[in-house]
Amino acid sequence: MEQGVHGMGMPEATRTSVEYSGQGTLATRDTPSYDIAMVNGHAKPPSASTQDWVGQAPVPSFAQFQQNPRDTSVLANDVASQLSLMSATEYTDTASDSSGDELATQPRPHPLPFSTLRTGLCYDVRMRYHCELDPPKERIDYHPEDPRRIFHIFRELCEAGLVDDPISTRPLVDKPLMRIPARHATVEEICLVHTRGHCNFIEQTKNREDDELLTLEKHFDSVYFNQLTWQSAMLSAGGAIETCRAVASRQLKNAIAVIRPPGHHAEENRPMGFCMFDNVAIAAKVCQIDYRETCRKILIVDWDVHHGNGIQQAFYSDPNVLYISLHVHEDGRFYPAGPYGDHFHCGTGAGEGKNINVPWPTKGMGDADYMFGFQHVVMPVAYDFDPDLVIIAAGFDAAVGDQLGGCFVTPTCYAHMTHMLMSLAEGKLVVCLEGGYNLKSISKSALAVTRTLMGEPPDRMEETAATPSGVATVQKVVMYQSRYWHCLYPKDNEREVISSDLGAERMHDVIRAYQSKNLYDTHKMISLFIFRERISKSFENQVLATTNYHSALPLIVIFHDPPEVMGVPNPVTNKLELHNTWLADVLKNYIGWAVEQKFGVIDINIPKYLTGIDEGNQYFEENKLARTAATEELAVYIWENYIECNESTEIFLVGVGDAYHGIIHLLNNHEGLMDRVTGVINFVAENPLRPVNDQNVYYLSKWYYKSSLVFVADNHLVWSPDRKKSKRFGALVRSPKVGLNDMLMLHQTQVMMWIGERVIRRRRRLREEEAGAATGMELEVGEL
Repeated sequence: MEQGVHGMGMPEATRTSVEYSGQGTLATRDTPSYDIAMVNGHAKPPSASTQDWVGQAPVPSFAQFQQNPRDTSVLANDVASQLSLMSATEYTDTASDSSGDELATQPRPHPLPFSTLRTGLCYDVRMRYHCELDPPKERIDYHPEDPRRIFHIFRELCEAGLVDDPISTRPLVDKPLMRIPARHATVEEICLVHTRGHCNFIEQTKNREDDELLTLEKHFDSVYFNQLTWQSAMLSAGGAIETCRAVASRQLKNAIAVIRPPGHHAEENRPMGFCMFDNVAIAAKVCQIDYRETCRKILIVDWDVHHGNGIQQAFYSDPNVLYISLHVHEDGRFYPAGPYGDHFHCGTGAGEGKNINVPWPTKGMGDADYMFGFQHVVMPVAYDFDPDLVIIAAGFDAAVGDQLGGCFVTPTCYAHMTHMLMSLAEGKLVVCLEGGYNLKSISKSALAVTRTLMGEPPDRMEETAATPSGVATVQKVVMYQSRYWHCLYPKDNEREVISSDLGAERMHDVIRAYQSKNLYDTHKMISLFIFRERISKSFENQVLATTNYHSALPLIVIFHDPPEVMGVPNPVTNKLELHNTWLADVLKNYIGWAVEQKFGVIDINIPKYLTGIDEGNQYFEENKLARTAATEELAVYIWENYIECNESTEIFLVGVGDAYHGIIHLLNNHEGLMDRVTGVINFVAENPLRPVNDQNVYYLSKWYYKSSLVFVADNHLVWSPDRKKSKRFGALVRSPKVGLNDMLMLHQTQVMMWIGERVIRRRRRLREEEAGAATGMELEVGEL
């Protein structure tokens, strides 16, 4: 074993190439590397004889076409195709001038040059020698990057009858996987991606003592070492190289490399994330050198649940390698952490636009999300790029059952993604194992991918509707990348930052200014000032009130999200044009009704962009935590300074959308609020329900249930059969509508009647109380 490790530094002239041995294995031979010529649709060394041709066994040569009699059905199809291209007269003239011998002796390409090739498999048990030196004794489970990972995949393929091996289930398929011998990568090949110092460091681990290695791994990010780490890592990289070369040279149709340790986290000068050497990046670099004419452009698709920071680093400025990664990002908190996996990192220099990240905002993404990303980003861009070779960095840690990934991608989805990528690069596709730490999940997923490589169609998918967060992520990527790819629509507006020199203002300020003027002109509503340093700027002109809000009258206080702007963007430029844009503001109907009833009104608009908290002129994504905190602070300020001290007889709190969180915060934190508030009305669409609690106010949940109407959209999760409808959420009413505007329109009359009835009921009760008090006083006077 030690000798094998030292014997890896073979010169470039003796790099191992691969040929068909006739026994289901690609045997090694030492020959100088050469460019590939195409003969009859197959790769052939330009200097080699026909008898030496790698594709000779599965595909007949010219001589075989001339010597062997042709199948009758094939000949009939040939004649039929010629008849369809010529008129009867032309065919008669041609037939009279031609002899039948010419048709029989004319060389003809193989009718199915691609499908007759085999699918390859690279697996070497020696890659299992890299393992933990001192696994913790107190735990049952092992390190996630378990040596058993590759054996479980290999055994799954054998049990499916896809591999000719002693442990395989019989009978085998007609064309079993052709074995690709793994070899140790050379130091020169490793240094195409990594520094010599990094390579030397990994090599030195074979001579270190156990205690040294255990101490050493504590200084690195999620890696472990033993004395055989160097050999396993070099085999893993070499296996990836030979698998890619076998496919790039057209000796195999496609192939899967079941290799470890994984590689896509390994950076230029450091190992990390279970990875020693960047296997896929190294293999891609070697193919670029060995096959300069036939492998100029390479597409790398990384569907590992973690961002492949190592691959991105290796090709960030390379215009001939397109790297696309679909991974959980969680705003840079998910491993490997940092901003480098966001959708703004697109490459640099000549490679700008050749790096595409699809950063899922959270765990839990499923089949439909990945398919949506493939259909709208991966495949359109891949067709536009038109690669010569496709490599999948196939981590299966987004699979169902993988606890590290926390996603729900099924083997069927992996098969569909593979099937789509097989349509590229004339079918030259290589799958290289990366992550995946649930042994059952990776085995089933790898089997589905391999069956697809061998020609089996994928199973039907059950999940087809992507999640809203998945759709939003993909659309952001499409818009940003559209500046680099003609195939992506809608186009970005080509301005990352809207300059103030253009006189540009955010539309939410323009719309609120319009609303303020309109409400003043119609109902004489004025702005209430907010004297709080943190929120005063954010809510300037956002709080409007009728002039009688402090009088002895019913008061309606409305906390609401901004009005909805409804528009149809230009399908090409993605710009909203004013003549195709409308402002939907149903709440003005509620305000108009309240003013007609001589009620006081305080209208509180909670913007999604908070001035002074959210700065910048670029695209802004709502910060819900900051917005909720500001809403709660504003609600307390309004109550203490404008409501609690006034003479209003009945107070109704109305919450629309996320803004209703301010009302719930008030209820949970002000003890005297129940004595002043007559009723609470909330409209909840997509936002989560917020409960009240009895921790500070006794019987609050009981009061809230009796004094509220909470309209909830028809598709809200609270209506799931397994969900308990707690009274702490209020008196829930299932609306048949989904959007807030539709709900406000539908329930407008119901809300107005409910408010009117409670006003009448309360006044009747007050009169009865006053009459009872007066009767009591008369009795006391009579007794005197």
